[in-house]
Order: sequence, then C-alpha cells, then structure tokens
Amino acid sequence: MNIPASQSKPPVTIVAADKSPLILSGLFHLFDNDDRFNLLATAADGERFLEAVDRFSFDVGVIGWNMPYLNGQGVLQSLHGHAAAPRIIVFTGNPAPDIPRQVMRLGGAGFCSKCDAPHVLQETVLAVSEGRMVFPFMDLSRSGADPFAGLTAREQELLAALARGLTNQQIADNLQISLNTVKFHLKNLFGKLDVKNRAQAVACYLNASGMA
Repeated sequence: MNIPASQSKPPVTIVAADKSPLILSGLFHLFDNDDRFNLLATAADGERFLEAVDRFSFDVGVIGWNMPYLNGQGVLQSLHGHAAAPRIIVFTGNPAPDIPRQVMRLGGAGFCSKCDAPHVLQETVLAVSEGRMVFPFMDLSRSGADPFAGLTAREQELLAALARGLTNQQIADNLQISLNTVKFHLKNLFGKLDVKNRAQAVACYLNASGMA
C-alpha cells in the first residue's frame, strides 16, 4: 500500500514571529489547518523569537523583518554560529529591494513577501525544511556595489515610506518615532545612498526596484 508523502513524514515544526497580531493570527490558521505543519509558538518580536529558539527544538522560523526590540537582521546575526539554530525564512511586506540579498548574506534560508499567495509561504517552508534555499531572482553580480546593502532595517523602512510620498511628519506618526529621529535617519540614509535629498533617494529606490 502506498502511503501519501504528507503522511509518511512528520510535520514541519515552526515558530513564527511578527510585530502584527493580525499576521500572527493569519499564520496560525494557515499552518494549523494543514497537517504538514506544526506551529509550536508565536512571538511578537525578535527577542521573544530567540527565547523560543532556546526553549524549543524546531525546523523552521518564519520571521518578520521590521520588528520591535530586535529586527530580522538582528535575529539572523544572533543565530550565526548557533549549533541548533532553525532554518530562517523572512516573511515581510517591506518592499526594499535589497532585503532578500541581506537575508541570504546573513545566513537565512528563504524569503517570502506578504504580497505572495498563502500557498507560496507554505511551499517555501516545506522546501526550506528539506534543506533547500528559496529566494526571488537576484542579480548577485551587483551585490558588491549595491548601495542598499549597508542600510539598516529602519532606513529601508523610511526609504519605502519616502517612495510612497509620505512627509516626514507622516513617517514619524506611522512609525511612532519623533520628527527629529526621522530627520536623523534620513540624513544617514542620504549619506549611504550618496544623494542630496528625498527626490534623489526615491529615484535611486525606483531604479533599484525596477519601477523607474
């Protein structure tokens, strides 16, 4: 008698982390209703995710990129050299074009956009659990000269906000930070991109993402 592949393997164990309770609820229903997966726990930020790494043994971590206390970049850096670290998939709505490359460089196993259909994330988790890497197409020949490679997660978030046409005050309100903090981050952002103002920064962003 042939046993279906989904029944012959133990479920993929997962811990998910995201700043949005709505996203975590969606992930719970996505994985809980499929016997190929076992969602062990959820976390609201990167620090709590690392606590879960210490408490549980699991196959795959599905984490956001922009999280409080410790972001996705920080999680990947913290797990570097960790003997029992799970394979990490970054699941984000941040449209900054260099995030997949950063995830790969920091040792992540996969990348999935929140704009993708739910089954894409499921397929990505299955592939990563089997030892494969899953990333969108990237021109790796550009990585050495990519100005986005040095941006922090916060700077990427601000750049995406600029591209949506938000003012400094709107950015401050959305991110719940002060106007002076926004200006500080933008000054650093402009310096890293070698641009003089927000218009040039947005043009740089659109060129890199292929939307110009």
